[in-house]
Amino acid sequence: MLLIRLAQVSLQVAGAPARNRKVELLAGLFREAEPEDVPVAIPYLAGRLPQGRLGIGWSTLGDPVAPAGSPTLTVAHTDAELTAVGNLTGPGSRAARTERLRALLGAATAEEQDFLRALLMGELRQGALDAIAVDALARASGAAGADVRRAVMLAGSLRDVAVALLADGPEALGRFRLTAGRPVHPMLAHTAGSVAEAVDKLGGCAVEEKLDGIRVQVHRDGTGVHAFTRTLDDITDRLPDVVAAVADLPGERFVLDGEVIALGPDGRPRPFQEIAARVGSRREPARAAAEVPVVPVFFDALLVDDEDLLDRPLTERHAALARLVPERMRVRRTVVPAPSGDEPDTGAREAADAFFAAALERGHEGVVVKDLTAPYSAGRRGASWLKVKPVHTLDLLVMAVEWGSGRRTGKLSNLHLGALGPDGAPVMLGKTFKGLTDRLLAWQTERLLALSTGDDGHVVTVRPELVVEIAYDGLQRSTRYPAGVTLRFARVLRYREDKRPQEADTVATVLSRQT
Repeated sequence: MLLIRLAQVSLQVAGAPARNRKVELLAGLFREAEPEDVPVAIPYLAGRLPQGRLGIGWSTLGDPVAPAGSPTLTVAHTDAELTAVGNLTGPGSRAARTERLRALLGAATAEEQDFLRALLMGELRQGALDAIAVDALARASGAAGADVRRAVMLAGSLRDVAVALLADGPEALGRFRLTAGRPVHPMLAHTAGSVAEAVDKLGGCAVEEKLDGIRVQVHRDGTGVHAFTRTLDDITDRLPDVVAAVADLPGERFVLDGEVIALGPDGRPRPFQEIAARVGSRREPARAAAEVPVVPVFFDALLVDDEDLLDRPLTERHAALARLVPERMRVRRTVVPAPSGDEPDTGAREAADAFFAAALERGHEGVVVKDLTAPYSAGRRGASWLKVKPVHTLDLLVMAVEWGSGRRTGKLSNLHLGALGPDGAPVMLGKTFKGLTDRLLAWQTERLLALSTGDDGHVVTVRPELVVEIAYDGLQRSTRYPAGVTLRFARVLRYREDKRPQEADTVATVLSRQT
């Protein structure tokens, strides 16, 4: 496939207001594509490089290169050249990268050059394109959309499913099964305003402690144990204490969902920053484990002895978990029975509220209220899981940041915050410089400068890739911001590098909290 085709479809998708039209455009592209082009075409269209960052900045791309008169570049050749550019390291590599990249641009038409520059600088953002691509693959191949989504969830890779589907048709989807050793995206929770609201909405439910740790999915296949983050990164080598604990469990083959936490001498959870630093550390694992020991706490079983439990109700999954995992390694919970009549059960509400209060007293974030009858919706934020915290919080994207003044001179301070709009692009909700310690200021300055796309001396615009958890006291109407609301008394709680940009909260979620 020629690169010009991707460039043209990218522009058309960006300009199409209707989702169905975007699906139609991508479906047409997939019908034309060779299976080997798909692993490159999908990330390119979403604005991502399969190779990750190539260390290319505006200084490399700034000088114009005469474009080719006609399109000859293929997708495969373009990707091979970018891989070669990324592999150039050592003395003289900067000049070599520049020369090779300019040669690639010289082989591109003007339209292809625009596409490549936007792709390389992280400016080619197509909101929610992965979800649209799933529907487009279904349409192009004749497969059921639900079957494609499930295969992507089980494979943990849209690209792998796309290659198989376009090469072999809908029957290829049967190859993708839940397998120990191959992680799936975790099920996520929506937010409820109170425990009573969650209990009333779900009826029969489990109320579980919400732990302030690192989400972890643990796989065991015989003697082999692997641990994955919520973004499917393999962190097994960083968690020898977790691996040892799981190796002692009686089962031979299973997949468990839970959190990794660290406890202080008093049995209360240690701060999230300490846990994140421990899990994120790449230094000698045994030493890190001795300094900040962590323990796994599980709340779900997805696979036990080759039996796929994803479609089973929570009651059955938890029963399987209880047979496998001792109580000390399971999340603390209480079960609220479904009301016997039409009116809410006051006693059940009171019991759930008491459990919530006790969870906070024990130092945890809050609770997650879960429908006892619901399946495990991997990779989705299902309405059958509702998290309740004592304060209003949102996970937002940093869109830009202002240089500080006074004692913050030389530091990036005032954050411009956005939630995801209907098209997946961030929509600004307000600013904050509150809650930033000196240490966090120094960290975010370095991190955000690495994401910079422009600096006018006052405001630094950045690629919206960094998720930050914000506490706020409420919403107020505002004509200054495109969503019509802004955050009251917003303050930074922590950065969430464990979350992907597309996992930030949406404008719809924000607006649903208006009183």
